[in-house]
Amino acid sequence: MPVEAPPRHAPRLSTVAAGIVGSEILKIAAEIRAMRESGERVVNLTVGDFDPTYFRIPRKLEDGIVRALRAGETNYPPSSGIPALKKAVVALYERALGLRYGVDSVVVTGGSRPGIYGTFRTLVDAGDRVVYPVPSWNNNHYCHLIGADGVAVPCSAEQSFLPTRELLAPAVRDARLVALCSPLNPAGTAFTADALAGICDLVLEENARRDAEGARPLYVLYDQVYWTLTFGGTVHHTPVALRPEMARYTVFVDGISKAFAATGVRVGWVVGPPDVIAAMSDVLGHVGAWAPRAEQVATAAFLADDEAVAEYRRTLHDGLQQRLDALYDGVCAMERDGLPVSAVAPTGAIYLSVRVALNDRRAPSGDVLRTNEDIRRYLLHRAGVAVVPFQAFGSNDESGWFRLSVGAVSGEEIAQMMPRLREAVEATNGG
Repeated sequence: MPVEAPPRHAPRLSTVAAGIVGSEILKIAAEIRAMRESGERVVNLTVGDFDPTYFRIPRKLEDGIVRALRAGETNYPPSSGIPALKKAVVALYERALGLRYGVDSVVVTGGSRPGIYGTFRTLVDAGDRVVYPVPSWNNNHYCHLIGADGVAVPCSAEQSFLPTRELLAPAVRDARLVALCSPLNPAGTAFTADALAGICDLVLEENARRDAEGARPLYVLYDQVYWTLTFGGTVHHTPVALRPEMARYTVFVDGISKAFAATGVRVGWVVGPPDVIAAMSDVLGHVGAWAPRAEQVATAAFLADDEAVAEYRRTLHDGLQQRLDALYDGVCAMERDGLPVSAVAPTGAIYLSVRVALNDRRAPSGDVLRTNEDIRRYLLHRAGVAVVPFQAFGSNDESGWFRLSVGAVSGEEIAQMMPRLREAVEATNGG
């Protein structure tokens, strides 16, 4: 008598939920926490965040939040943002970036992530093509959430890990969205005016062709949440300032998280064409993606205080640049001594791109370090240095590139860490 197969149970999760990949960075963070709890010393260069021990939010912003709470600003805000904050964002963009928008071009969000998701959800249908460079932050995951056809465009250190017109041109035909970020997470690099203008011209040419055919336009998502953090004379550029015609096709994602070390305050915004913003406001209103009311009230007041904003930015900028320079100088010294390491000079954000090219070298244990993950684990356990491989940002290149973040470490920790990093590299076969 044949044996009956056990009954098959229907899946308990949606296809999207079942197929989602958890954050690679959070997995690394869990490993670091376990090591620290067991008493091991780890310098955490993984987290794209700020330790309040070193970088507190602006005191005027903090006091403003407290005052707003005590004044009873605790009920629902308008789903698109309180008018005062939208006006403050409009004024900031005109004053600092030379961009002129109306308040109907702004929607306030609970941090910048809902703005990225809202842009994908508002503009992209399942099966639409989304083009993005790698390495870059989370574009592959947003494509999965929307059901988009993600097209990753690999970028190299020679291009500062940023895309060019030439790299994007083969991919944009019939695409719906190009996702860009400058300064770039994870690389800590920024577009030059010429490079970004070339991409804008490509988008405008593609849209001229589509206009003639009556086809849907190609949009640019421009994540500029790090735009106030530039170093070494770097100037932040925007598509609309370089090519005003790009205003029809550009959606800016921004917020206070990085500019004011306020990642947990959760105030972000999206600026773009009014019709896109109106639809996005409706989409995000249904999921309650707004920022808390008290935080919006305080942010609106703080953004209007030019002197307080400038003073805070100087302090934050100086602290970050000292740390980035210390890391960069230390890696460059190792490279001059013939060790297989290198770095890209930091021009923006809180990150340094570092290559620790130990692939196929042998650790003191005898294990061969074949992948970036092997190198990551070796540096963590040998030197107590925690870094994130570019694989966490969509890259498939096993050549030893890592993101190092300086928002949660002190200058003293970096100074104490560098000899351990050097020793770990020297200890590998051939070091």
